[in-house]
Amino acid sequence: MNELAVVWTGPDLVGVTKPPGLSCFPLHADRDGEGDCVLRRLLVQFPEQAEPAWPLGFAGGIAHRLDISTSGLLLVARSVPALAALRTRFSDRRLRKEYRFLTARNPPWDHNVVDRPIAHAHRRKGRVVVQRGKNTPHRGRWREARTEFIRVGPVDGGLWMWRAVMHTGVMHQIRVHAAFVGLALAGDRNYGGGALDIERPDRVGFALHHHHLRSSDLSPTAVELPEWWPCLLSEAPAPPPDPPDRARGRRRGR
Repeated sequence: MNELAVVWTGPDLVGVTKPPGLSCFPLHADRDGEGDCVLRRLLVQFPEQAEPAWPLGFAGGIAHRLDISTSGLLLVARSVPALAALRTRFSDRRLRKEYRFLTARNPPWDHNVVDRPIAHAHRRKGRVVVQRGKNTPHRGRWREARTEFIRVGPVDGGLWMWRAVMHTGVMHQIRVHAAFVGLALAGDRNYGGGALDIERPDRVGFALHHHHLRSSDLSPTAVELPEWWPCLLSEAPAPPPDPPDRARGRRRGR
């Protein structure tokens, strides 16, 4: 079994790199519990992570989830109190998470902010929807979400690389917010992304990578992009963020 790459370790947290195509936890279809996943690899490298009585959904101290296709930085708490403190920072939006993704779309703007709430889709299990109006069909409650999109530059294959920055952490937030503003991730068929016609690892549908996370007391160490991503042809300078009063509720930037 391949080892997880350790980005850094500290007294309360461990940062590891999740490979693309690997689930964080055993899949429901894995009845015998022997399937490969981040949790199994983590417990091989850090067997002490099996000891605490972790809350449901946070086995091994894994503090947040990334989709199977998504790669990049994953935080692991080393104790139950450390997990609770980290989850509080997530809920208080004190952690700034930055991702990279690829899209075939090329809008006439370089920067955008979306702050539409997100909820589970009404009849499509495993998908979410953006609140387009008061009567948007959905299940459960609407969850606040805000995502900032910044163009990085073109890559091989006619695709574009973008940055996505968020402080919230709603299920499929980047994917559905990107689709809402016409930046559906290449290969993300659930949200209208179409095909991703480049060679990629097994079980990877789209290119989304958790590049780094920062706060006042966490190192912003970046996790390199996966080797299978096409080369960046040029990197445009990031435009300054829009003022919050102008960006709020907008669907398009300049």
